[in-house]
Amino acid sequence: MRKGTTHKETELSLSAEAQAAVEAAAAKEGAVEESAEAQAAPQVAEETVSRAEFDQLKAERDQLLERLARLQAEFENARKRTERERVEFRDYAVGNVVEKFLPVLDHFELALKSESTIEQLRSGVELIVKQMEEVLRQLNVTPVAAMGVEFDPRHHEALGSVEREDLPDQHVAEEIRRGYKIRERLLRPSLVRVASNPKQVSE
Repeated sequence: MRKGTTHKETELSLSAEAQAAVEAAAAKEGAVEESAEAQAAPQVAEETVSRAEFDQLKAERDQLLERLARLQAEFENARKRTERERVEFRDYAVGNVVEKFLPVLDHFELALKSESTIEQLRSGVELIVKQMEEVLRQLNVTPVAAMGVEFDPRHHEALGSVEREDLPDQHVAEEIRRGYKIRERLLRPSLVRVASNPKQVSE
């Protein structure tokens, strides 16, 4: 202690030195903790792929590409096969239908070559029509009911109306073109004229 220094100044000096020592110790302790944490943390090292691993990955990639190409080829072959079978089935179905109508065509040709009278020709055409209706029946094609039934826009197409007192209002009075359906599916509607009964309308 220098000469002339008071007791209070001595205490202050000692206090400052103690504070500095405490701070230095704390800093050193912090550095030690950071070093310990750094040592405890996992070290991230740059990963490297060996030549053997690279060759293995490349071989797996090539196998996947080859498999993909094979699947694409199989899909294309299946698509072509399906299309070919669809065309063959359609031709087979059409052939069956045409085969049933060939006798009808034969009878038409015979009628054209015939030198029969008009009445005989008419009778022959009527027989041909019956034959054609039978072929349609075998194909599950039936006429749409029209004459005398109530007009149904799902099965009938109205060409106009006609005044009729002998028929209920909104019933088919005349069939202009016959409609057909295959089983329950409509092929074409009947073209009809619908009765308009003035008595029922006024009532």
